[in-house]
Amino acid sequence: MYLDTRPGRDGRPNEDYVGVTFGTSAHAVLLDGAGGPSELPTGCHHGTPWYVGELGDTALAGMRDPRTPLTTALAQAIGSVAERHELSCDPLHPGTPSSTVVMLRHAAEQVEYLVLGDSTLVADVAGEIVMVCDRRIDAVGADLWKAMAALPTGTPEHQAARIRYVEHQRRMRNKRPDGYPIASNDPQAAYEALTGTFPAARVRRIALLSDGATRFVEFGLGTFSDALDLLDSAAPERLFDRVRAAEAGDPAGERWPRAKQRDDLAAVYLPIRRPGR
Repeated sequence: MYLDTRPGRDGRPNEDYVGVTFGTSAHAVLLDGAGGPSELPTGCHHGTPWYVGELGDTALAGMRDPRTPLTTALAQAIGSVAERHELSCDPLHPGTPSSTVVMLRHAAEQVEYLVLGDSTLVADVAGEIVMVCDRRIDAVGADLWKAMAALPTGTPEHQAARIRYVEHQRRMRNKRPDGYPIASNDPQAAYEALTGTFPAARVRRIALLSDGATRFVEFGLGTFSDALDLLDSAAPERLFDRVRAAEAGDPAGERWPRAKQRDDLAAVYLPIRRPGR
């Protein structure tokens, strides 16, 4: 097993979260918080790292009961965390902290998953690589993203374009039908997540990855199968190292246009061991 996060910038809090528990079944949660540019207000004095920590811990605890669907566990966690700061903050502010969510519950008979937002679940199912990622956010403000991507990353012009893009994304959070669902202040978003199951006997290995970590594939550094191989190796941190090296080699985003030069990285890897394997 491997789980780790790495902040995108020194001196800036990490907005990702990973957690794993074991009992009669294994449970894993990965969150990638959306804090946004520091120039934009959030209405929350706690901040995104607090939000993902509270949401991750609460979701992990709520999914331990096998009778509780993952959607229900997430909905209850979103509602609970919203209540914890509604008196001191403004959870209805467009910039209130939000997060992608990947949840996994591995029991004897089946592996259940939930994916909300553009983090990714990757599973080796009897030798076939299955990838589940919720890309509905990509359709929101696509023209604003293109305008930002055309500018050198790290320049004032790029930052101004990024602010316009994020402001639009914030307005469209959990706006139906034209927006995108995300974990924030609306428990109903949990029921719009991508969910499914795999037969446990067919799952060989599985990983949860933030969109920072999937830059490994997006940048052409390897396939998702290669990513699983790295995470299963004696030095799984090389996945993060290779992403960081690629980011450093393209600081202006000329080869790989992006919102941030360096993103937070997060990964959970679970090799599935069975007797006789």
